[in-house]
Amino acid sequence: MNKIVVKEDIKSKIYEIRGKQVMLDSDLAKLYECKNGTKEINQAVKNNLDKFPKRFSWILSDEEGKKLLVKNFDQKVETRGGRFKNPRVFTEQGVAMLATILKTKIATKVSINIMDAFVAMRKHIGSNMSRISNIEQKVIEHDNEIKLLQECFDKFEEKEILLDKTYDAYSILLDIFKSSKKELIIIDRYTDKSLLDIIKGIKCKVIIITSNKTRIKELDIKKYNESYNNLRVIYDDTYHDRYFIIDKDKIYHSGNSINHIGYRKSNINLLEDKKIKITILNDVKKIIE
Repeated sequence: MNKIVVKEDIKSKIYEIRGKQVMLDSDLAKLYECKNGTKEINQAVKNNLDKFPKRFSWILSDEEGKKLLVKNFDQKVETRGGRFKNPRVFTEQGVAMLATILKTKIATKVSINIMDAFVAMRKHIGSNMSRISNIEQKVIEHDNEIKLLQECFDKFEEKEILLDKTYDAYSILLDIFKSSKKELIIIDRYTDKSLLDIIKGIKCKVIIITSNKTRIKELDIKKYNESYNNLRVIYDDTYHDRYFIIDKDKIYHSGNSINHIGYRKSNINLLEDKKIKITILNDVKKIIE
């Protein structure tokens, strides 16, 4: 060997087995310029077994040997005629111990580079683990957000929902509206243009029944339908209370108008009395027709 192998070359010879970074006896024999190759390495270990506990060095099992060939050398035992011999591997401590036993001139110099390579590998792995940890934390945060949204969605089946925070109220209201598959009817005589911002993501037909004194202007409706073309506004002062009718099936009663929902504590109730539901549906049908 005419020159000391650089750390980058050594790093490529460090493998992870049993969760530890190790080097093969054949690679160490070349780096240490052992005249008899791995025989010299293994003889040194045999003569000093007390200095090489299993946490320092061990011979790979058949399964570990096969995985090593396939993963790192893209080979199988069969491609070597079945003559593959499971290598002995050394951890960082094992390599350091081996350097003190071998009598080659280059052993000390090479072992320093090997130690540096192990340190560099630990830093690299630590950096990757830190990034993985950050990713896992983001996943946990996203899972929590999804869980909160799901809890909000689950509330739709509750008989009563208390709305006391503006954004939560807006979020719950939007999800109620989005649960419509074919038709959403909104009865709110005090509504304004903010309702158009809420319903613009609704994919089904939307009917708003409101007072002729509503703050939604004809121009607003025209511009909205130029983009979404799913809105019909009917002017009627029959109802004082607010109702949201989902696919002519579920009916929600709201204590506040949509433009004030969440500013003060109010409830949204899922109506369950069949007689009341039928009465409202029949009455609304007359208004729409």
